[in-house]
Amino acid sequence: MKCDCRDLRKSVVLTTEKCFKDVWIFDGLDKDQLKKVKYVGFKRSIKKGTLVFMQGGCANKMFLIKYGRIKLCKIHKDGSEAILDFRKAGDIIGENIFSGEADYPLSAWALEDTVICGFNINSFNELVIKHPDIGLSVIRSMSNKISSITDRLDNMSEKSLDQRLYNVLLNVAKDHGTKVSKGMELKFRLTHEELGFLASAHRVSITKAMKSLIDCGKIIKNGKVLILT
Repeated sequence: MKCDCRDLRKSVVLTTEKCFKDVWIFDGLDKDQLKKVKYVGFKRSIKKGTLVFMQGGCANKMFLIKYGRIKLCKIHKDGSEAILDFRKAGDIIGENIFSGEADYPLSAWALEDTVICGFNINSFNELVIKHPDIGLSVIRSMSNKISSITDRLDNMSEKSLDQRLYNVLLNVAKDHGTKVSKGMELKFRLTHEELGFLASAHRVSITKAMKSLIDCGKIIKNGKVLILT
């Protein structure tokens, strides 16, 4: 079944196995397992400016952004709002439902017309009871994610920005890159702003660090493609 979310017209439709195949939580699932997951999922079209979920609301759904953009923000006790992050197509929101938290710790708003795929944690739990192999696969994926986050935290302790940036790119390449004869290849573009967020540095500093890594041969740049040697 074709899944082109930009052509979605109905407000709620059923999901397909294609909807969840790129979610990191389901990285280890095979085609048959993904087909089982689709039966507990739903797809929804959200208009610009619409609330997806509210801070303090019951945390019982997780969503994959298929098309559009979402703003994550938190309201402090004094009423001020802090924007924490922006999520785009391919990102997930509401993943804290797996931690057992009762409420969402922040709010999510659609910055533009958006399409999301999601599922209710209760329906997912029932699925895992019937198919324990799916639950074990999710546990492995979450363990790998925790290891990746731990590696990122270790990278932040590196004083040299050049090495910190290289470590960040290496971790991204482990998850999304391809092995080639010269090293690990990243074919998708990461802006210097995004790299600055990952490496905790300003964009100008990232530009200098990237040039240094290219000059010393640790990174080969070919258009938008990066190769970590």
